Amino acid sequence: MYVVDPIGKPLAYGLVENLRGDPLYLLPPWRGDIFPPALPDRDGHFDHIAPEDPEFEAAHLFGSVRCTLDVWEKYFGHPIAWHFRRDLDRLELVIQRNLLENAFMGYGFLEVGIHEREDGGIEPFSLNFDVIAHEVGHCIIYSVIGVPDPGTASAEYYGFHESAADLTALIAALHFDSVIDELLEESRGNLYTRNLVNRIAELSSNDQIRLAANPLSMLDFVRGWHDEHALAQPLTGAMFDVFVDLFHEELVARGLISQGQEDLSDRLEDSPDYFRIIQPIFDEAYAAAPADFREALVASRDELGMLLAETWRRLEPDDLSYAAVGNTLRAVDRIVTGGRYRRIIAVNLDRRAIGQVRVGPRLAAPAKDSHFQMPRVFVPRSTKPCCCWRRLSYREKYEARQMRNANEKGMVS
Repeated sequence: MYVVDPIGKPLAYGLVENLRGDPLYLLPPWRGDIFPPALPDRDGHFDHIAPEDPEFEAAHLFGSVRCTLDVWEKYFGHPIAWHFRRDLDRLELVIQRNLLENAFMGYGFLEVGIHEREDGGIEPFSLNFDVIAHEVGHCIIYSVIGVPDPGTASAEYYGFHESAADLTALIAALHFDSVIDELLEESRGNLYTRNLVNRIAELSSNDQIRLAANPLSMLDFVRGWHDEHALAQPLTGAMFDVFVDLFHEELVARGLISQGQEDLSDRLEDSPDYFRIIQPIFDEAYAAAPADFREALVASRDELGMLLAETWRRLEPDDLSYAAVGNTLRAVDRIVTGGRYRRIIAVNLDRRAIGQVRVGPRLAAPAKDSHFQMPRVFVPRSTKPCCCWRRLSYREKYEARQMRNANEKGMVS
C-alpha cells in the first residue's frame, strides 16, 4: 500500500458521470500532483516526523492501516490478501482534507476526509485511528468472506459488515499500551463505563460515532430499518458483552474478583443500580492489583480476537444472517475451546434476540455513507487492468442504473 496526498483531486473515487451522463468508475492510481510524501530516516523509520509536520498525516494514515493489519493477521494466522488483487497490486490510501466529510474504502482505495465539528473546527480522519481501522475492517471482511452481489445482498450482511468493522477497530486499539492504561485508569476495570474503547471513533470528550456498549436488540428492527450502521448495533453490543464476560471470567480465574461478585454484576447488568453497586467493587479490586487487571484484559482481548477471526473465516457473503453468525460463533467455541464459552455466547446472543427474529424491510433510501452505495461494493467484471477512468461494461451500466433507481425509491433489499 502507499499514501497519496493529492493536490486538486476534484472527485472522490467511485461512480461518476461524464459530460454526456454516461456512468464511469473512477479508480486509482491518482496521476495528478501530490504534496511531498512522508519519507523514512536512514533506518527506515518514520518516528522522526513530528505531529506538526505536514507529512505527519500521511505517516499516521499508513501506520494505522499497517498496525491494524498486523493485529488481525496475528489472529487469522496468515497474511490478508486484498480482495482487489486481481487488478491492483497495492492499496492506495488517499487524504482528502476539503472534499470528503467521510471515510470509505472501495476497490483498490481507502479514502479519508474530515469531520467538521459544530464549532466549525476540523478533525482530519487521517489522524483518527478508530475511523481508519474501521475502514480496514471492511477491507478485511471483503477479503476473507467475499463481496456479494450488491443488488441481492441481505440487509444483515451489511449490518454485519459495520459491526465487524467496529470490532476490528476496537480490538486493534486495545493493542496500544496507552489505550489499555487509560481504559483501566478511567474505568477501574468496569468496562461498561463510557470510555475511550466502547466509544468507537471518539471525536471529542463527549462525542463519538457509535457506542459498542449499547442497549439495542434485533427486536428494535423487526418492523424495518433505515441505516446499516444502526442495524449493526445489536451484533456489536452482543460481542462487546461477550468481551466483558470474558474479562470477568479472567478476573475470577485470577482471584481478582469473586464468583459471587461476577454473578452480581450479571444480575444487575440492566438495572439502574448497576453502577452504584458494582463500581465500588471494581474500584477496590483494581486498586489492589492493577497489573493483574491489565493481564486479564489482554488475555480476554485475544480470546475475543481469536473467536471473531475463526468465525469470520467460516462465513459466506450470500444470504448472510445474524443467525448464521451466531451459530458459527457457537461452533467455533466448540471446536477451539471445547465449549468453554458456551453459556457466555448463548446469554449474550439471546439478550439481543440474535437468531430469534429477522430484520424487517428497509424504510428509507440509503444515505451517502451507506455500504449499499456502489462505490463501496463495486467489483469490475473485466479482467483487464484498471485505469484511472474506467468505462463500465453494459452489464455494469445496467447494475448502476438499477442501484441508482432503487436508491432513489428507497427500495434496496
